[in-house]
Amino acid sequence: QVQLVESGGGLVQPGGSLRLSCAASGFTFSDYAMSWYRQAPGKERESVAIISTRGRSTSYADSVKGRFSISRDNAKNTMYLQMNSLKPEDTAVYFCNAGWGTPVFNQQWGQGTQVTVSS
Repeated sequence: QVQLVESGGGLVQPGGSLRLSCAASGFTFSDYAMSWYRQAPGKERESVAIISTRGRSTSYADSVKGRFSISRDNAKNTMYLQMNSLKPEDTAVYFCNAGWGTPVFNQQWGQGTQVTVSS
């Protein structure tokens, strides 16, 4: 079955960096665009970064543009999110899913990885 496992979160000071990973299994990873989402306390889940099947096209939410970079390794069925210049408002649980901004596996979210930006 579909499994999405996020990792790499943690506590970081403002201005710091983190690299998140999303390990996917149970579907043909290279056939799908992939997206990173985040959900802050009391807010709805939002899409923050998207990457095409081969990684040639990407899209970012305005709030993270220029600071976050999405990438993928189809040989490893893994997607990444490099987050630089982190801000307190980036604090959220980060999730991954297949699809271009709309989750394909909407019933099969992973546990997410917590990112906390605080001094």
